[in-house]
Amino acid sequence: MTGPWFGVSVPGTRWKAAGIAPVSADVRAQRRRSRPQQHRIDAVPALRARVRADLWASRTPRQIAGRLRVEVRNGCVGLMENSPTAEGLTVSHEAIYRWIYAHPKGELAREGILLRSKQTRRKRRVPPGERTGGRIIGMVSIDDRPEAASDRRVPGAWEGDLIIGAHGSTAAVTLVERHSRYVIILGLPEGKNADGVADVLIDRVSDLPKHLRGSLTWDQGTEMARHAQLTLATELPVYFAHPRSPWERPSNENTNGLIREYLPKGTEITSHQPYLDAIADELNNRPRQTLGFYTPKEIFQQLLTKPVVATTN
Repeated sequence: MTGPWFGVSVPGTRWKAAGIAPVSADVRAQRRRSRPQQHRIDAVPALRARVRADLWASRTPRQIAGRLRVEVRNGCVGLMENSPTAEGLTVSHEAIYRWIYAHPKGELAREGILLRSKQTRRKRRVPPGERTGGRIIGMVSIDDRPEAASDRRVPGAWEGDLIIGAHGSTAAVTLVERHSRYVIILGLPEGKNADGVADVLIDRVSDLPKHLRGSLTWDQGTEMARHAQLTLATELPVYFAHPRSPWERPSNENTNGLIREYLPKGTEITSHQPYLDAIADELNNRPRQTLGFYTPKEIFQQLLTKPVVATTN
């Protein structure tokens, strides 16, 4: 039935002619909500197992989704450590978040799956050299660092620092390779003095191939007072950032924030190397968006055999 003027259906007449009572949009929506709907992740066991395993390994939904796309696009890419196959399936990070929020509060946490929270802005730690007024003899400024050391496309440029434990009594060395974002964490059994730091650095850096010993950028803390001995023993030149300039070591600053998820401020930092290696290994097996959702470990493994790998921008 149409109106007499404009040929427009009169509201409700079509429903009445068919013997059907109109149902409001609110009622229809309520009916849809009352029907139990299985999430796609739960409907596919392989996908559910992969998402749960990656969340348990502290990978974010965006990292998980991006990595699944990489594995589908590039058949040569293998599985990450502790990641079961998703059988060629992908899922968006938004869908993973919806799946997470569909669980009762605390259920995933009881299974050991702890979602990473947003990082709060870290207070600047005054390096030991600034606190004591110490002066490092023979230090070379970052201003004199070769241009290649500032180019992320060139492997072998490292950034380093200390993370300090409770009351300043314990610490660990953190190193990040700029090209791959590969992290190394070194315990300090002899303490965070210059001798202890130099000894662990010499031992670890000596194991790196020569083409991955391009440079090391550090802050002006007196723990690096033996930089000349480090360079002599390993052929790794050391450059010092300007005071109060953490942005001159951005990869290291960012990574130290991630490490604090495992070693929170106000806690003692162990010198037990296997434990620190386990933390580094978990970080190195997180796919990074800036690496095209490859992991730092995968990129670094390539660097061990190839001097240059054009992966990052």
